[in-house]
Amino acid sequence: MDTTSRLMMFLDVVELGNFAKVAEIRNIDRSVVSKQINRLEEELGVRLLNRSTRTFSLTAAGAEMIKKATELRFLLGETLQVAENYHTEPKGLLKITSSSIIARRYLQPVINDFQQRFPQVEVELRSEDRMVDIVGEGFDLAFRVGEPKVSNLISRPIARNRLVILATPSFIRTYGEPNTIEELAKLPAACYSSNTLRVNEITYINNDGKEVQVPMTTAYRANDGDLLMLKILTGNAYFVSPAFLVADEVKQGLLTPILTHIKLPEFRHLYAIYPHRDLPVRTRLFFDAVREYIGKGVPIWENNIPNFESMYQ
Repeated sequence: MDTTSRLMMFLDVVELGNFAKVAEIRNIDRSVVSKQINRLEEELGVRLLNRSTRTFSLTAAGAEMIKKATELRFLLGETLQVAENYHTEPKGLLKITSSSIIARRYLQPVINDFQQRFPQVEVELRSEDRMVDIVGEGFDLAFRVGEPKVSNLISRPIARNRLVILATPSFIRTYGEPNTIEELAKLPAACYSSNTLRVNEITYINNDGKEVQVPMTTAYRANDGDLLMLKILTGNAYFVSPAFLVADEVKQGLLTPILTHIKLPEFRHLYAIYPHRDLPVRTRLFFDAVREYIGKGVPIWENNIPNFESMYQ
């Protein structure tokens, strides 16, 4: 490992906060990370970190080196990008992160076709619902529902993501079909719940154009959309679902949209997120392929709900 590589590892250690995370991401032993940082300090002739048993802090020299390492990483990225843009055939590693459902349903089909067209592109797809450090962990593209709050990243909306209220025919036979949100709110609901988001009310738009929240009667919570779908398919709960979670359940008659005359606000859009405006060729081509697959007007998932364009408007 040369000095530049050690500087990049040092930058990872500081950005991620500990040696163990760097070792996990790089798939190496923690002791290797420690040895390489020690070697870097020997090469530079200065101490970069003040270490204790569980934590570390930057020395004055370390803080200066972090500034230079950040500039170097940016310069290296620009250099590689310039070189890649001269390739007639896209090649190299394309590293993508996404929530598991988006990865499984909407990215994997694109990846399969993309690698048939561009076999020299290696794809690494991480399906994680946690918020990853896109820059620190070296991702080229991230796909997330909802606009990111990190200001130093570039984000572009891919597609809208409207809401639909779903129940099985057996649920409707058991509880009767509700005519108002208030009636619906008294029935058992399946709701999304995670460390960062907990859904416990229905939001709709009243006749005055104002958003109104009504608490739901929660019977089941999960942090995975597929699990919520499996639950409502039992007929024991309804679900206020983002449309991108719907596959062929409505077309097959397994689920029925209810209260379609109610006006619902749009759910959070699907966004593509990337660290720099000037994308390498392989990244730009993949981004375009995803947009084409999902659809630039009506997203592909809305086609799974017949007559959806007239519902919840």
